[in-house]
Amino acid sequence: MAHERISADPKVMMGKPCIKGTRITVELILRLLGKKHSIAEILDGYPGLKEDDIYAAQAYAADYMASERILAAE
Repeated sequence: MAHERISADPKVMMGKPCIKGTRITVELILRLLGKKHSIAEILDGYPGLKEDDIYAAQAYAADYMASERILAAE
C-alpha cells in the first residue's frame, strides 16, 4: 500500500502515518473531518497542508481498512 504523500517513520510521531514532511498525522486529519471541520478550516489551521494531502489521508485510511482482516461469524 504505497501512498506518495504519506510516510511512516519511527522517529516521527512514534511511527504513525503522517503527511510527508510534516508531523501532521493521518489520524488527526480524519478526526478533524469526523468533527465536521471543512477542508478549508483544516487548511487554514495547518497552512503547510494541501487539499491533496487531506484526500491522501482519506485514501490511506480506506486502503488500511480494506486490508483489515475480517473474522466470519460462526
